[in-house]
Amino acid sequence: QVQLVESGGGLVQPGGSLRLSCAASGRISSMYSMGWFRHPPGKEREFVATITWSGIRTSYADSVRGRFIISRDNGKNTVYLQMNSLKPEDTAVYYCAVRTSSSDLILYTSNDEYDYWGQGTQVTVSS
Repeated sequence: QVQLVESGGGLVQPGGSLRLSCAASGRISSMYSMGWFRHPPGKEREFVATITWSGIRTSYADSVRGRFIISRDNGKNTVYLQMNSLKPEDTAVYYCAVRTSSSDLILYTSNDEYDYWGQGTQVTVSS
């Protein structure tokens, strides 16, 4: 089993920034991809960003590209999501996810490609 714990959510004004963290623990494989998804109110959960094991390759949803940055620290088994220029439409519960047995050549962007999920952290963008 793998446990994921997110932190860093909160209330921020439009145009502000937040940094989310997600720490993985437990029986995690040596190579795994990590991703961020979000569940806006009244909508389905959607892909935000993903990063391969080496950190060399990343992918972003069109709605956040240029504003959000995903990164990871494999020594700490932690993935980060730096969110800048936040908009009210970024309001959602944000989840991190891990896919074990990953290829460092593939970017995983679908819900069903991930094996483990965190409990979620609320991000609210409002004035």
